[in-house]
Formats: sequence, C-alpha cells, structure tokens
Amino acid sequence: MTAYTFDVLVSLKAGLLDPQGKAVEGSLPAMGFDHVANVRVGKHIKLTVEAADEAAATAQVREMATKVLSNPVIEDYEVLAVSAT
Repeated sequence: MTAYTFDVLVSLKAGLLDPQGKAVEGSLPAMGFDHVANVRVGKHIKLTVEAADEAAATAQVREMATKVLSNPVIEDYEVLAVSAT
C-alpha cells in the first residue's frame, strides 16, 4: 500500500447565492482592497489515503467527496494535487 495525498476543493455551484462571499467582498474596500469582485467562499480539504495504486486512491477520494465532503445538490468539488508519500 502507498499513501497518496489529495487536496479537495468544495465550492457552491455557479448561480447559487454565496452570502459569506458577499460579506467578505463587502469588507474588502474598507481594508484598502478596492478592485475585488465575485468573491466566493468554499472549503479546502487535505487528506491522505492509503491504497494499492493512484487510481484506487483517487476513486476513494471522489466517493468521499460525493458522499461526505460536499453536498452534491448545492456544491461542486474538484480533486487536486495527487502525490505519493
């Protein structure tokens, strides 16, 4: 078995309101950041999975992302940064 490290990015689906993103966007001009738009807030999850190979590890992470790490009704996810450790 080899350990594989993944980054999973979870964000709201396009077209859905992002109140947390709007709050951050609204506070940025007061901090001197005047030219920022379309702020979206999401989750960044880093995890390590032990599996026989990279394909098996990736399949496990995708299943986790669909069943636990995201809400597929309102969120999308992206699996990034596969590295064997």
